Amino acid sequence: MPGRETGTAQFGARNGAREVSRYFTRYRFGLQAGFDSAAWLIGLWLATLLRYELDYTAVDLTDVLVLAVVAMCVQVFVGRLMGLYVHRWRYGTFEEIAATVRVVAVVAVVIAVVDVLPPGDNILPLSATIMSGFLALSIMCGGRLVWRLQLDSWRRAPGDDRTSIIVVGAGDGGLQIVTAMLRSGPYHPVAIIDDNPDLRNLRVKGVPVSGDRSALARVAQSTGAEAIIIAIPSASGETIRDLAARADELGLRTLILPPVAELLGHGVAVSDIRPLTEADLLGRREINLDIDSVAGYLRGKRVLVTGAGGSIGSELCRQIHRFAPESLVMLDRDESALQAVQISMKGRGLLDTRDLVVCCIRDRERLEQVFDEHRPEVIFHAAALKHLSLLEMHAEEGWKTNVWGTQNLLDLSGRLGVERFVNISTDKAADATSVLGRTKRIAEQLTSYADQRHEGTYLSVRFGNVLGSRGSVLPLFRAQIEQGGPVTVTHPEVTRFFMTIPEACQLVVQAGALSHDGEALVLDMGEPVKISDLARRLIAESDRPVEIVYTGLRQGEKMHEVLFSPTERPRPSEHPLISRVEVPPMSPEAAATEDPYLGGPVIDLRPGRVVRNETDRIDTAESA
Repeated sequence: MPGRETGTAQFGARNGAREVSRYFTRYRFGLQAGFDSAAWLIGLWLATLLRYELDYTAVDLTDVLVLAVVAMCVQVFVGRLMGLYVHRWRYGTFEEIAATVRVVAVVAVVIAVVDVLPPGDNILPLSATIMSGFLALSIMCGGRLVWRLQLDSWRRAPGDDRTSIIVVGAGDGGLQIVTAMLRSGPYHPVAIIDDNPDLRNLRVKGVPVSGDRSALARVAQSTGAEAIIIAIPSASGETIRDLAARADELGLRTLILPPVAELLGHGVAVSDIRPLTEADLLGRREINLDIDSVAGYLRGKRVLVTGAGGSIGSELCRQIHRFAPESLVMLDRDESALQAVQISMKGRGLLDTRDLVVCCIRDRERLEQVFDEHRPEVIFHAAALKHLSLLEMHAEEGWKTNVWGTQNLLDLSGRLGVERFVNISTDKAADATSVLGRTKRIAEQLTSYADQRHEGTYLSVRFGNVLGSRGSVLPLFRAQIEQGGPVTVTHPEVTRFFMTIPEACQLVVQAGALSHDGEALVLDMGEPVKISDLARRLIAESDRPVEIVYTGLRQGEKMHEVLFSPTERPRPSEHPLISRVEVPPMSPEAAATEDPYLGGPVIDLRPGRVVRNETDRIDTAESA
């Protein structure tokens, strides 16, 4: 079969080329020094020949050879001394060329001095000696360029059976990934797009820059590309969402390089390419912790985390564990969740240590036992009921946990003299329109009141939805897609703030180090994201024809969440991604008169009290 014979011949030729490449690489420095020495011989001869107007008979080859030997010896000695022949730079790089220029300059000065030393006439005309340096340098650089191009050619993998891909971004990330893909892997770069108009005529390793993102459809059609790769490690969430949407419309897969923080310590490789995730749609922000300040309030301290089995609580435990506290007490009412945390942190789930505490924060008596035994110095309060729609129907339950459970912790913290209390709040507490938002807002106010009454620092940390946490939209969407749909979204324009779990917890730990007593610290959530965009992204990845159904906003829900109430005036903190707002304190007595249903009859839900009667509960629910 002719095709198979041709392929076999190409494979054999490529293998032969690689053997030659390996041979030259193995003996690189000896061959390179020999080549550079020969460049001086040729450069001196050509310079002298040009000096005598191409009259061969006027050139004394012996004189040329004398200076050439001097130049060769100095070239090898100085070149090794300056790192040119000790594998300090890659072939044909700017660094290697710069080093070559420096070495040639030294050699040129030396042979010029040697040329004029003998009494009487010079060995060669001085102009020829000077010119020889430029000629020798040109030969050396030209040889390196040819060798670099040949190496790149040998390293290129055949592209016939590989996925054609368009690279987005002609910067350092694009250059590195194009180079890596040309050498190996399942992808073959066919074009590059970049929004910088100055790069329109650029070629990266022979791959042309074919326009900006608006040209994606044209480039995909002309090249037959099957996918795009976003090679901009610092790309914003808005940029990623726009490119992914354009690719989805054209039926192209979207791949991406990891963010900068994940690439530190090594160059970009084909193995770094991965499918687009929901977290990428939020943008890439590297969270720089002030390690000294964080370690100062956590290292050697007795730390208690409530709600330790939840998505936020468990990640908080893992983050805090890094700073070597004296003890880390993990409290949750869900024993299975505590076991999962122990497995993630210690690799075992025997539930055999006292730092795992099964307890409900509503139970004041049990909490007192926990505080007496462990005597915490730092508390992260992440336990809460958080499902908005459910709490609209059962407001008293949200009140008991989010308000009075928080007050139980604050009372015991004040009595024990806790140094730092961090209350985890939510963006729904800002301009609250739901039972969830209202109860979390009052928890912020109770925390502010406790700060006035007790020693130590009491503060709240407010942020939005956490991507992938239990009960969030992503697990729900994935389950609906797995069942064949439909995916339910409340409204096509509804937006929410999102953070990844590690990002949120790192900022919470950092916020705990700040000394803004009684205030609410608000984490920078970036740009709000359309829920429908997340749904479409998950559907596009599934390659299944799943329908999106819009169900309408539920009771208490907002079209667009906010991080600050209209009356709040955010101010900067010591951390660029954390703002702060004042929280008016509220006493427990005042909280007891608040209405959990936001409009119905008041229900007294102080610890130890009960709902007045069933009729009140029914009337209240109807009035909501």
